[in-house]
Amino acid sequence: MLGAGFAMLAGAGAHAQSGRLQLPPAPTAPQTPVPQQLPAAPVARLEFDEAIARALARNPTVQLAATSITRAEALLQQSRSIILPAVSGSITNITLDSARGFSGGITQPQNQVLFSADANVPILAPAQWAAVNQARDQIIVATRSVAETRQQVAVAAAEAYLSVIAAKRQVDVEERALENARAHTEYADKRFQGGVGSRLNQLRAAQTMSTEQTRLEAVRLALLRAQEALGVLVVEDGPVDAASDPVFEEPPPVSESEWMARRPDIQFQQAVISAAERVVSDSWKDYLPTASVDFQPLSVAPAGLFQPANTWRLAISLQEVFYEGGARKAAAKLRNVSLDQSKLQLTDLQIQARSEVRVARESLASFERALVSARLASDQANQVLDISTRAFEVGATTNLEVIDAQREARDTDTARALAEDAVRHSRLNLLVALGRFPK
Repeated sequence: MLGAGFAMLAGAGAHAQSGRLQLPPAPTAPQTPVPQQLPAAPVARLEFDEAIARALARNPTVQLAATSITRAEALLQQSRSIILPAVSGSITNITLDSARGFSGGITQPQNQVLFSADANVPILAPAQWAAVNQARDQIIVATRSVAETRQQVAVAAAEAYLSVIAAKRQVDVEERALENARAHTEYADKRFQGGVGSRLNQLRAAQTMSTEQTRLEAVRLALLRAQEALGVLVVEDGPVDAASDPVFEEPPPVSESEWMARRPDIQFQQAVISAAERVVSDSWKDYLPTASVDFQPLSVAPAGLFQPANTWRLAISLQEVFYEGGARKAAAKLRNVSLDQSKLQLTDLQIQARSEVRVARESLASFERALVSARLASDQANQVLDISTRAFEVGATTNLEVIDAQREARDTDTARALAEDAVRHSRLNLLVALGRFPK
């Protein structure tokens, strides 16, 4: 047994003296065919302002909201019709089995045609008159609601546009990382084939390249999804690409009352409160009487003995409800509750608006500071990668340091892209919070 052990040690020593310890060849995995990438479909490219304009002009959500204005105008016309004169007419033909009469005279012919008309004019309708003004207020409310919806669609389109830019930055980062990994793999292959490298270094480099290829496919898919989302918002039948980075203006310092009045959600809620206040102030008109004039001309052919050919009737009526079971008091109470709820909602919106402005300002300042650090870290990591690659080429380090430097450079480039995206979103959020977007 000892002889066999010495024989094994001697054999190992002989192999070592011959130059290198010979390892058994690594088993090769069956090669899986890589599916061919389909040619990319042409993608429309839009500038930021053009994308926002298309979203506001074409998006069905905005168009659907605009129908509320038409509906409010129709309700106004309907309420006005109640206080305007109403005229109607009718023709009636009456045929009896025989004529009616006595003493040889005909009181009612066998066949008669009656021509009648009716004209009714309200002359006292306080509640209906108040309803007309209340309907006008609803047009203003609907208009403010459309403005709020337009802002929501514009913000969604802007965020989708920025998401496309962020996804393109990620694709650029992964493409650079893949290029670095491919160059390192090719160098490791040449060293291994030349007899100065190792199979382990070759596999490590190839593994890194495969990982980067996987990540690149993922970010390309994320870019396509972002482009499709932008295409949906601008109502384009296909993906839409961002042509360039938007430049957001620096908002000037303004007072709270000024920027608060610019916000569409605040304007909408203030319109709701104004409409509710008018309804409450008009509640007393429900107790006033109503009056109308009714004029009815009548023509009969042929005329009867007791029925002249042409007659008319004029009626003036006055109506007052003395008791209705408390319905008017309940209605007034509901109107007051609705007004109180609207005021509370406005207070809540104002608190949220102040918070949004504070958070947007602090977020922008914080992300701008973080961006400075992210850019510095990215530059430093790429310098480390360059130094590590050069050192490996002259044999001063191993490929582990190169792979770590590649991974760190990729991560810091990703962090830089994310920081840039965060700054763009923060500037957009600040403009939205101040009511300055869309213009």
